[in-house]
Amino acid sequence: MSLQNFWYLLIAVLWIGYFFLEGFDFGVGMLTKFLARDEVNRRVLINTIGPVWDGNEVWVITAIGATFAAFPNWYATMLSGFYVPMLLIVLLLIVRNVSFEYRGKDDPRRKPVWDWCLFLGSLLPPVLWGLVFGCMFSGTKIRDDMNFHGRMTDFLTTFDGLVAAVAFVVLFLAHGAVYAALKTTGPIRDGARRIAVPAMVVSVVPVGVLLIRVNDGGVLSLVVAYLAILLLLASAALVWGDRDGWAFVLSGAGVVAMFSSMFIAVFPVVMPSSLNPDWSLTVQSASSSHYTLTVMTVVACVFTPVVLLYQGWTYWVFRKRIGVRNIPTAH
Repeated sequence: MSLQNFWYLLIAVLWIGYFFLEGFDFGVGMLTKFLARDEVNRRVLINTIGPVWDGNEVWVITAIGATFAAFPNWYATMLSGFYVPMLLIVLLLIVRNVSFEYRGKDDPRRKPVWDWCLFLGSLLPPVLWGLVFGCMFSGTKIRDDMNFHGRMTDFLTTFDGLVAAVAFVVLFLAHGAVYAALKTTGPIRDGARRIAVPAMVVSVVPVGVLLIRVNDGGVLSLVVAYLAILLLLASAALVWGDRDGWAFVLSGAGVVAMFSSMFIAVFPVVMPSSLNPDWSLTVQSASSSHYTLTVMTVVACVFTPVVLLYQGWTYWVFRKRIGVRNIPTAH
């Protein structure tokens, strides 16, 4: 395997890991408006992701940073072509992150405002990520100079982007509901299970349409796409059968398979050109020098296992279910 292919694989793993982990964070944040009937229930839901959400967001920072270093042309074209949605995502994540802290420390009369910030900061980023990834993998207006030559609003008018936006929202809502069912007890768990089953089944439709649109007939990518659909349906069946642990495993596997299919479908292209296939960015044309990739590989091999072990340890420490009885009385 060449270093260009290795780093494409590693960046794909980082994006997939981000959407697997942050996906249920977004889902739980959305559930705070659908599932939590009072402040105590809302605190239970927030506490399921409280110890891990900031670590989960590190994955997107690492993915974009690795893209900048390993594939600077991909980084430049992606962030210039999708500057508006990327900027909005950053702003929404900042608002969402602040809401975690301020809803418990600010004036209690403003708590509903921070709750809405948490909800919208969990709902709108998946919409924008869907618009970005749907457009990026189906084709972007790239010319032979490897630069974006479209309009800043193109991401709003692409069918694949709109389908991906719906798929991301519904899938992450279902993924978050399965996670909430796994991490909570009592009525909150029961409510999460009632939401998870129909949401997971409904997600199969936009996810299937998106994967069909993105795939160009490659056997491996199609097999992985069909596997994603089966895993999501199996997860819904396991939630129905009161098997929360395995349901979450299959839900996460479905998310991984979905994004894996997308990355496999376009390889060795990193950003297809909708103007001319010959102008598409590839792992060769968009990559850094061999020396840069070599140094990055050494650094990644040293520090990646440390990060994975630390994050895995965090999840192990906070592995137990929580419920209303675990929430102390508010001061």
